Amino acid sequence: MTTTPPPRSHFSRRSTAEQVTAGLDLRGKSVLITGCNSGLGLESMRVLARRGAHVIGAARSRDKAEAAAAGVGASITPVACDLSDLDSVVACAEELRALRRPIDVLMCNAGIMGLPTLQQKYGVEMQFLTNHLGHFVLVNRLLDRVLQAPAGRVVIVSSLAHYTSVPGGIDFDNLSGEKRYDGFTFYGQSKLANLLMSNELARRLEGSPATSNAIHPGIIHTPLMRNIGSVRSLLGRMLSWPVSRSVEQGAATQCYVATAPALEGVSGRYFADCNPARTGIHARDPKLAARLWAVSEELAAGYL
Repeated sequence: MTTTPPPRSHFSRRSTAEQVTAGLDLRGKSVLITGCNSGLGLESMRVLARRGAHVIGAARSRDKAEAAAAGVGASITPVACDLSDLDSVVACAEELRALRRPIDVLMCNAGIMGLPTLQQKYGVEMQFLTNHLGHFVLVNRLLDRVLQAPAGRVVIVSSLAHYTSVPGGIDFDNLSGEKRYDGFTFYGQSKLANLLMSNELARRLEGSPATSNAIHPGIIHTPLMRNIGSVRSLLGRMLSWPVSRSVEQGAATQCYVATAPALEGVSGRYFADCNPARTGIHARDPKLAARLWAVSEELAAGYL
């Protein structure tokens, strides 16, 4: 991790992904984006492809990825990656390994939010599985490809919601949700897990040119919000958050952190509005990050 604060940019919450990448030439770069078929993933794919990057667009099904790629109209490799199905994640990683090319940016963008009723798979709650564990497997299986790039970057989409996680940050004794469950609290737990994973990955990447950073995109009306009407607690908690941001603005921070020349070598940080941001106390706990990594390895044993 970098010990000095990363530089501040002149961008703000009103900046768009187009604006923060203006003038960049990404030809020769490979960028993998999960959740490419809608929302922030689709906009990130469109903008980075426009800057010349070869984008690998991952969606839950190949049909969805192909449709998104066709809509963008650029040179994009569509792949299937259902993050709630670890066999699908492994198959996606193996398909990309067969391409035998470095990955300059691995953008962990896909996610689900605020499931109103408890859903489980592999013995864990579905938001934790999809938002964190699926990406954990994908990153670990492709990390050598990121390390093959001259200065590979892992960008993980977290959220301000990491502040609203369960007591203690991660409830390791209730990752299944069986003891108690609240849709938005468990979403917050999954977003804290994203941030902790990024921090621990940054620690493990020390001494290499590769970096890992997490971001908060803002509150944007995308398909991620499909369950908002079913999660009453979410409405009250969101009232004090800055809202009314467009998808073009929401994709700015992840595109900035993925490409900004000023951030080369910057790792283990959290960004919002294209600038360094403060995290909740649990996100700053290296012991919690290390424990989550170890538990994730146990949960994903056989898929790593």
